[in-house]
Amino acid sequence: MRVGFIGLGTLGSVMAKRLISEGVEITLWNRTKKKARALGAPVAENPAKLVSGVDVLFLNLFDSHAVRDVLTQKNGILTANLRGRVIVDTTTNHFRDVLDFYRLVEDRGGRYIEAPVLGSVVPASLGKLTILVSGDSDAYEMVRPLIVKLGEKIFYLKKRGLASKMKLINNLVLGAFMTTLSEAIIMGEASGIKKETLVEILGSGAGNSLVLNAKRDKILQNDFSTQFSVSLIYKDLHYLQDLARELKMPLFMGSISKELYSLAKARGMGQDDFSSVYMALKELFTKQ
Repeated sequence: MRVGFIGLGTLGSVMAKRLISEGVEITLWNRTKKKARALGAPVAENPAKLVSGVDVLFLNLFDSHAVRDVLTQKNGILTANLRGRVIVDTTTNHFRDVLDFYRLVEDRGGRYIEAPVLGSVVPASLGKLTILVSGDSDAYEMVRPLIVKLGEKIFYLKKRGLASKMKLINNLVLGAFMTTLSEAIIMGEASGIKKETLVEILGSGAGNSLVLNAKRDKILQNDFSTQFSVSLIYKDLHYLQDLARELKMPLFMGSISKELYSLAKARGMGQDDFSSVYMALKELFTKQ
């Protein structure tokens, strides 16, 4: 099966490397050609030429605007004949935009499935992501042998849009947990407890979680090199607010958390790991 990959950011590049390490012959395209060439795989001239030469095309882009652009731009995906081809979009999209992406791809004869992932760089490198999938069951079965190389747990939700909605709901918990942990650690430090002790106790008590386990060293070492950026979680929580509005439901924790990540962005931390919200809050409280 011939495979293409578009979008070689922090997560996308690791996912592409994982497929290559699993023996998948892959062709790449990225706006920054240097990132594509660094992986040592063939690089296509443009998205149209890439999709014309593969059976399955993975996307991993920043947001729905970026997906729409790579679909509709000059020499974009939609300028090619997509008959028989499957687009696997692992981007965290807006739940309304994905419905449009299905239509656009199908109008060109192709099939589109949404497959947003839970997890970041470390699980991606090990093939241990959790992957949420919606879309046509035949298309899913066709690409499943590739998806299982990336994910340890696969949830097939089938109905269009559900995978994207579930990803946003998951990131409500992710984003709110990180801000809560940050506030708790800062409060403990202000009380005179060492950060190392705080993290150990929280990890043995109510704070024990995948989030704390994943971000423990970043908090302890103030190392906020990017695994999942502030800008991404901020974008996801903005999409989640739109979902809450559509459902006519309030969004308490998600909205508060989004504004805390907005604070981190305003302090120049948009490209840092989202755990840097700890430092943004600490700087704010220190200056009071």
